[in-house]
Order: sequence, then structure tokens, then C-alpha cells
Amino acid sequence: MKIKLLAFVLILLSSSSCEDKKKVSDEKANTPQEIVTDTVQQPVKSSEKEKEKVPEVQYPMITNKNVVAFLTEYGKNNPETRVRIVTQHGDIEIELYKDTPLHRANFIYLVKQKYFDGTFFHRVVPNFIIQGGNSDNVATPKKRNTIGPQYLLPAELKNGRKHTYGTVSGAKEYRENPDKRTAPFEFFIFLGPDKYTSHLNGNYTIFGHVTKGMDVVEKIANLPADEGEWPLQNVYITATVLD
Repeated sequence: MKIKLLAFVLILLSSSSCEDKKKVSDEKANTPQEIVTDTVQQPVKSSEKEKEKVPEVQYPMITNKNVVAFLTEYGKNNPETRVRIVTQHGDIEIELYKDTPLHRANFIYLVKQKYFDGTFFHRVVPNFIIQGGNSDNVATPKKRNTIGPQYLLPAELKNGRKHTYGTVSGAKEYRENPDKRTAPFEFFIFLGPDKYTSHLNGNYTIFGHVTKGMDVVEKIANLPADEGEWPLQNVYITATVLD
């Protein structure tokens, strides 16, 4: 009797055990699986990466010994001839002459080096000229010292040009300058009548002319100025190369 009872219990337990396993298996099958999110940062596509800064070209300091070679080579690689000068009184557009290659290349170089940005039209004379490229900011001599504090541009006068309304010329020193070399950092726009050109023609290199904005030039020329012909209100310059 005991043996029969024990056998019955074993059969019952065996049956119950199989049923539980099946139930657990069914529950697992019917339970939605949790979606595992990948916490590892996905590689950023190259198009999404921050653009690497292209290092600026480091140019040598310009001196009187290397000025011709440097500007000749620079001019070949930078053939642009149009520049826009922005002031608070309006924009002035300038066309540079190809037959004054050193002056053209020098002007383009200074514009691209951001030399003129923050300088002024610092001399204004009604019915004569406005002159730009200088300032009383400490940044201006620092820029000159970096670019080349003492170099001068050889005169380019063989084209026989005369100063006329809107011509752009390089400034220069009279003293100890028999070769009529140009001071590289300053320029002037002429707007005076022909009677004021006798001391200019043949002495100052004309390297461009204003194509747009002579009304702005006239406005700047007539601004109130001190005894040194410096405008009472600074006329700030920003220059960009057009093409």
C-alpha cells in the first residue's frame, strides 16, 4: 500500500513539474523583449565633423631687398584687380591697373592681410584728395612691423598716366627719395582739378581708379577736419578683394 502511494506521489510531482516549465516557457515567449539602446557614441560622419581650420600662409617680412621678388611672385598667384573699401559714409570700389604690377600686388596683399581694416581716411582736403591707410590705433604700427616696417615700392611711372578725377595713387616721402619710391601702406584718391596736378604727375605712381563711389569720396573730402587735415570724426576703413 505504501509502495503504491509513493508511486502515485512521484507521478503527481512529475506531472506538476512539466506543467510549470511549460508555463514559464510560454510566459517568456509571450513577454515583449526589452529594446536595448546602444550607449556607445556612434562615429560622426566626416561631413558632420567640425571643419578643420586651414593654417594661414606664413609670408616672409618684406624688405627693400626682397620686395620686387616677393611682390612679383605674389602677383602671379593673386591676379585680382578689384577692391571694395567700406566706410561709415558708404562704399568705394577701385579697379587696379595691371601695368603697375608691384603696386597692384602690394595693395591686394595688404587687403588680404587685413592691414587696412581699422585704419582711417586720415587726411581730407576738399577739391583735392582723401588719403587712407593710417590711424592713431596701436594696432596699425604693429601690423606694419609684422608685414615689413621699412620697405618701399619702386616707382612705376613709365605708363605716363596723369592724375584725374578718381585716380588712386601711392603716397610717398619727398625727403631723401630721389627714386620716387612709394610708401606701401598709404594711398590717396584724387578729386581736384587739373591745376593741382603739376607736383603730382610724374612723381606719384597711379595704380588704380575709382569705378564706383566718388560721391562717397566727395562726402569724406568735405568732412570737418583739424589744422592737420585729419577728420574730426574718424573715417574707418574695411577693405575686401572682389575679383
